[in-house]
Amino acid sequence: MTARPPINGQLSRTRVMAILRSADASALPAVARALAAGGITCLEITLTTAGALDALTRIRGELGPKVAVGAGTVITSGQAKDALAAGADFLVAPVVDTDVIRGAADGGTPCYPGAWTPTEVWAAWHAGAAAVKLFPACTGGPEHLRQLRAPLPGIPLVAVGGVGVDQARAYLDAGACAVGIGSPLLRGADRDPTPAALDALTARARTLLDAVTVTTRDPEARP
Repeated sequence: MTARPPINGQLSRTRVMAILRSADASALPAVARALAAGGITCLEITLTTAGALDALTRIRGELGPKVAVGAGTVITSGQAKDALAAGADFLVAPVVDTDVIRGAADGGTPCYPGAWTPTEVWAAWHAGAAAVKLFPACTGGPEHLRQLRAPLPGIPLVAVGGVGVDQARAYLDAGACAVGIGSPLLRGADRDPTPAALDALTARARTLLDAVTVTTRDPEARP
């Protein structure tokens, strides 16, 4: 098995990956700044967005190392190489392509490939994935994730695909290590990045992080 890079610290700490997918990338730097202001520091720029790699490089340069900026919808080795050359901190895919996973892992870059069945989850993990993206998560909901975790408890799963802001906690409670959320979080800020829309996005980011934060309390501590 290929050596496995660790999950990005920004993702493991916040448990949220914001997915930036749009017709073009012109508004994504402003969207990224708004998300970072709200505390979301793991951002996926999908390659289905025109100008995605240029935006990735720009956002990474503007926000610095505290924010992890990765490339999404990476389905070929060529795309993976281009994304890594652009400075991607991680790769995300909707499918299990072992060449993409191993290529990223060989370079020390985390890869989060998409899988649905136990066989796909295991194949992605065995190839060197840092975590496996359960995709599309909404099709089976938190219960599907819970059932996958039962026989494969050692494989971290990131719930992505149709996950709403108000559903994130349910996926984490079912055993997800993190969630990925796109349009339900952005709500059109990528298409119309007005100051009001960006301020509202920052507020939603804070609300989401509050919802997914787990507060650990000593059971013997006094109330």
